[in-house]
Amino acid sequence: MDRKFQFLGFCGIFEEALNVTVSYRKIFSQITLSIILPLSLIILAQIEISEYLFREIIHNRYALKHTQIGSQRYSKISDILSSQWTTFWLFKISYFIFSLILSLLSTSAVVYTIACIYTEKEIAYKKVMKVVPKVWKRLMVTFIWNSIIAFALIIVLVIGIILWVVTLGPSVIGITAAIIFLLIYFSGLVYISFMWHLAGIVSVLEDVYGIQAMFKSKDLIKGNIGLCAVIFLLDKLCFIGIHLGFKASVVGGNSISGKIWYACLWFMLLSMLIHFALVIQTIIYFICKSYHHEHSDKSSLSDHLEVYGGDYVPLYSKDVQLEHSEV
Repeated sequence: MDRKFQFLGFCGIFEEALNVTVSYRKIFSQITLSIILPLSLIILAQIEISEYLFREIIHNRYALKHTQIGSQRYSKISDILSSQWTTFWLFKISYFIFSLILSLLSTSAVVYTIACIYTEKEIAYKKVMKVVPKVWKRLMVTFIWNSIIAFALIIVLVIGIILWVVTLGPSVIGITAAIIFLLIYFSGLVYISFMWHLAGIVSVLEDVYGIQAMFKSKDLIKGNIGLCAVIFLLDKLCFIGIHLGFKASVVGGNSISGKIWYACLWFMLLSMLIHFALVIQTIIYFICKSYHHEHSDKSSLSDHLEVYGGDYVPLYSKDVQLEHSEV
């Protein structure tokens, strides 16, 4: 199985992802219909709903600004505005929770399925759905640690801005320093982001998760940072393109029939993007393993993918993180 991934380049990764998807389209279609499509619907629907709620808030803020303070109308608009802000933030929190759950479930299902495919193990939709809840818990721990790291980066950014304002300011040296700092900061942010995506794969396929999975993904990325960064940025550009396209043609559209047609189009494109992103991330995981000579033992991998009595049996590092081969 290792030789399969040793010589995969940029184009080869996409070709392999397409081949796997087409060859096992039945189970991937089932996973897409049950998890990925709802996730795509939530992501795009929240754009429309958020825009509507925010427009209402802006309208009432404008009305409040032009209403006499202390009047009955002022109190009424103020109450409505408070209620709208509460609704807006409750909606955003609900969106975050449901999208996170579906995102982690999608990752669990797709990664586990691909691992079974590569080990030539019989795989069925019901079997995947039994395993997914167990894998999901491991991914949640990894996500929490990623959130902690992301929060630490935000603190670094805030401290950097404060120090810049206090010491340098908008001078020539200050602007130059700010540009350099932001370039380094956003490079680190991109690195942490695709490290998190690979850590999700590690959490599913190995016995480590949480901060250990983050460290493991950091080690795996070494030697393939350029490839990971290019694919990650390409994925994000496609996502941004879909987001902007949806806002322009659906949120900003006038024709009802046109909005429906474009909504279906962006909905299908986003579902395809999420699916292929997860497949490609899993393939990159095996490429990184192969690059570091951590050869995967198909029989051991298959044994640990077994589900006994509905319980998920993780792939232990002694089996997946195989001994380094002699070069």
